[in-house]
Amino acid sequence: MISTPLLPITVFILTLALLGWGYFRSRKFGKLGLLSWLQFVALMSPWLVYFGLFVSGVFINFTTLLFLLLSSTIAYVAISNQLRKAATEERSAIEQKLKKDLDATASDLPNSPDNSTNKPPVNSPIAVAMSQGKTQLKMFRALPAEDMKLIQGIFGIETYYVTETIPYQEGAIFKGNLRGEPDVVHDRLTKSLSDRLSDKYNLFLVEGQDRKPVVIVLPSRVSNVDNNTIPQKVLIAVLIVANGYTALNLGALVAGIPVVQEPQQYLVGLPFALGIGAILGVRELAMRLMAKKYKVNMSLPFLLPSSQLGSFGAFSRVSSPLPHRLALFDIAIAPALASGLLSLLMLLVGLRLSAIGMGSIDIPSQIFQASVLAGTLAKLFLGEALHNSFISIHPLVVLGWLGSAITALNLMPAGQLDGGRIVQSIYGRRTASVTTVLTLIFLVIATVINPLALYWGGIVLILLRDLERPMLNELSELDGDREALGVVALFWMLITLLPLTSGVAERLGIGSSGGLLP
Repeated sequence: MISTPLLPITVFILTLALLGWGYFRSRKFGKLGLLSWLQFVALMSPWLVYFGLFVSGVFINFTTLLFLLLSSTIAYVAISNQLRKAATEERSAIEQKLKKDLDATASDLPNSPDNSTNKPPVNSPIAVAMSQGKTQLKMFRALPAEDMKLIQGIFGIETYYVTETIPYQEGAIFKGNLRGEPDVVHDRLTKSLSDRLSDKYNLFLVEGQDRKPVVIVLPSRVSNVDNNTIPQKVLIAVLIVANGYTALNLGALVAGIPVVQEPQQYLVGLPFALGIGAILGVRELAMRLMAKKYKVNMSLPFLLPSSQLGSFGAFSRVSSPLPHRLALFDIAIAPALASGLLSLLMLLVGLRLSAIGMGSIDIPSQIFQASVLAGTLAKLFLGEALHNSFISIHPLVVLGWLGSAITALNLMPAGQLDGGRIVQSIYGRRTASVTTVLTLIFLVIATVINPLALYWGGIVLILLRDLERPMLNELSELDGDREALGVVALFWMLITLLPLTSGVAERLGIGSSGGLLP
């Protein structure tokens, strides 16, 4: 028997690899890059310490863990202040250089009587851009020439200086230089575009292939997607029925009916199924309230039935452009917080009721080794009782645990899962693509321990592996508080899904009559 599961070792190695990759990537960005990497180290250090001890068979209690998280937060804030100061200094230097360049360009313009028309020289950047604009108007067959002229008129040397215009779908890509803060420039360009062409077009400020800011202008009808077609509504109805069936079956199993033979036996599992429904409903309500706040349209929810968990949760597609990364983060974190807190409350109440003798379900106490979170909380509430081979628990323990697992699975950093959206909003599209691949590899490895991982990995690979479409403003970064919250959510996902090592479980006395107290 292997004393240390493969999963914690894999996570530890991947975390170290991610830190090393981040260091080599950040060096080319100078002081700002290294400070950003140190921010990442500050956020990841509790994880490294926790999993480093974890794979060694040493379990730290929640007091120590909270101290590590507090220290990490203090370090993160301190580094953030230094990063903000360095960014301000660098921005000031760039603005001064731009001002000097503009002054030099203005001084070179001819002012003699022979040039009374004040036309710029043929080889000046402005003249080249104007010449290119006239030539490229002929290339935009889907974009009316009148609209193209109005769109080109929104740009300026004080916001976004266009150097190249490329046809793209039914709109255009404008390459150039960003002259200001992304959020300020985007707001000014969007307002100017709206004043000229109302809501006919959407303007996107994103990172190009060369990692430089580019502006994309597309018709609004192209930017919006209809995710509520008749076939999709039929599929949603079928999934609702299937999800209800799996939740009722699991509820009957928890109530002591392994195989339902009579229709009325499903009524026994109805309270449990309603509990699963409440967790899913709270998730969906929180997400849609947040989407409404940012005026983002979402598709109807697609439920994912599961015989093992009652449900894998639900996913909803984004139907309209997201305004910025902050909106994506809030829409992703809201369902995780809502269902996570409700599930945790159910788990704590269930463990408390079990501790005072109100348990009605006999299960092997060894089952608490399947989760760091559940095992630790069970030890706090049930204590010595976990030394026995079997223990009586309240149904709320099962419901809270399953709800926590559903929340954690959706927090995995892949594609359009809550976790994938969180990573994309904090670290950007490129990092989110990497974590999606790593998560799928992680799920393949986890299949050795739990076949459920293969099923979930297949769902992610087929339905949810793609990242969210470009946001209207994809360059403005999040504040430090949201970054810290996102990291805590991902950490919560890990301690919910990762099992206890055999050494830690034995030390806690979970499922072993010879176990020792911590």
